[in-house]
Amino acid sequence: MQINIGNILVIGAGRMATSMVAGMLEKGIRKNQISAIDKSDGAALSFFKATGIDVLVTELEDLEAKDLLEKSSFVIIAVKPQNITDLSTLYGGFNDKTIMSIVAGVSIEKIQEITAAEKIIRVMPNIPALVRAGISAYCCSPKVGPEDIENVEAILSMFGSYCALEEKHMNAVTGLSGSGPAYVFEFIQALADGGVNSGLPRDAAMKLAVETIIGSAKMLIATNLHPAILRDQVFSPGGTTGAGLAVLDKGGFRGIVAEAVCAAAQKAEKLGRG
Repeated sequence: MQINIGNILVIGAGRMATSMVAGMLEKGIRKNQISAIDKSDGAALSFFKATGIDVLVTELEDLEAKDLLEKSSFVIIAVKPQNITDLSTLYGGFNDKTIMSIVAGVSIEKIQEITAAEKIIRVMPNIPALVRAGISAYCCSPKVGPEDIENVEAILSMFGSYCALEEKHMNAVTGLSGSGPAYVFEFIQALADGGVNSGLPRDAAMKLAVETIIGSAKMLIATNLHPAILRDQVFSPGGTTGAGLAVLDKGGFRGIVAEAVCAAAQKAEKLGRG
């Protein structure tokens, strides 16, 4: 997939932005095409510095920040939701830029109000982008054209897969796939803990838990069957799996996980309101 977006400016050089930029560099985006601004010189900037990317540690109202913005045609906004209004100091400087925002909970309308930009793509990626296995959902403002979408999809494919959705679904995406890796890691730890409690060495329990998750996900993709059908292929009445599932059902496992997704989605909505 071809990409032609000129210079890229990353505002907010955190873990997610690092994952995305690492994928871009690996897939052929040149380091001299990318620059980054962050107001604190923390550990998050170490990757950018190590790869030779131009990094500016300053507040956004600084003249150097405005100069970097002027030289860029594509801007990735990766600040924390509570810091989104900081972009107002660059108001008007985004007019001719294409904006990709990965800020949880913040709507396209709000970004337009703060920046005066017209071409905005709102994206919710997730942390497996760090190993090029992320999933991103995106939606666009009306002024975003076919070439912009092609460029954005090319970027998203550099660190995983993607899907297009209406903006009304983005907070739910945040709760599911945005926060979802944390739920999966928690489940893996719980599986391993169960193995240890049943007598397994910790390293063996962790390996078995991780490979079980990977294999199950691959099987779901390969067969394209409903998860309940695959679950029933493992289950037999009076068997070991039935005993384990009974405990999960008693604890309200599915309901608790669904509730966690909803809670994260509601938090994203709240963050977006400020």
